[in-house]
Amino acid sequence: MHTVAVLAYQGMSVFETGIVTEVFGLPRPEFDFPWYALTICAEEPGPVRLVGGATLHTEHGLDVFAAADTLIVPGVPDVRDEPSPALVAALRRAHARGARIMSICSGAFALAGAGLLDGRRATTHWRYAETLRRRHPAVEVDADVLYTDLGDVLTSAGSAAGLDLCLHVIRRDHGSKAANLVARRLVVQPHRDGGQAQFIEAPMPDDPADDRLSRSMEWALGNLATPIAVETLARRAHMSERTYLRHFARATGTTPIRWLIGQRVHASLALLETTATPIEEVAAAVGFESPVTFRHHFQQAMRTSPSAYRRAFHLG
Repeated sequence: MHTVAVLAYQGMSVFETGIVTEVFGLPRPEFDFPWYALTICAEEPGPVRLVGGATLHTEHGLDVFAAADTLIVPGVPDVRDEPSPALVAALRRAHARGARIMSICSGAFALAGAGLLDGRRATTHWRYAETLRRRHPAVEVDADVLYTDLGDVLTSAGSAAGLDLCLHVIRRDHGSKAANLVARRLVVQPHRDGGQAQFIEAPMPDDPADDRLSRSMEWALGNLATPIAVETLARRAHMSERTYLRHFARATGTTPIRWLIGQRVHASLALLETTATPIEEVAAAVGFESPVTFRHHFQQAMRTSPSAYRRAFHLG
């Protein structure tokens, strides 16, 4: 059973830890494979003060934390302080033996302080991005994304983005069907790509009934196998191409083409998991112009090839 340990710290909000507990800690009898075993740890076993005056008590310290298969740092008490030498040692020890290490929100400061992000791309909450750059200039800080996945080290933006990252990890470990089922139980969107913008300007339209943009996106999702140009989407929304691009960016934080690529990759997952359809036919079925293009975008999004993904997650 894959062990997950999340670090509790003095003065913490329970939201980020609650995300981890909800995703990895609850039993999942709907699955016929072993789920994760979660442990909440602290630098020193005992009481941990929480925001609001409550107290969490854990018997598990950094020895248990460092021994887990996946370690999660959901935040730090103060982004201006260095992580303790004991925490740094635990993170380095776990990373050296091949553990997967994740951060949520300001937890990236602990990973950076341990040297795990030097020369590597990482994210944190957009409010802390400049502080992370200044304090850790060796880190390639990307403040525009929801999460990053380097395989061994994963970072996420603000609190809710931690949920996106946790679902991404389930998708990576057990496939999109499992991630979708967990998302449904949580009543959240099953997949937001890590490259999606942290902050999206989405003002209410002058006319709430004007859902031309959403109708064009719904049409695109129903016609992924066909070539779709921005001009086509704009025409369906009864907008000029320039106006459509502006509205699309304000509503989604990305471009129509980038959004389409993400939707096509996501649509391919079920075909790879549940059928033996050749990769060439999967590419065509979700609208990629060639298998080469499909493999390129799949690799960019999933950090693996379609064939390797099928070998890992095919349900048959």
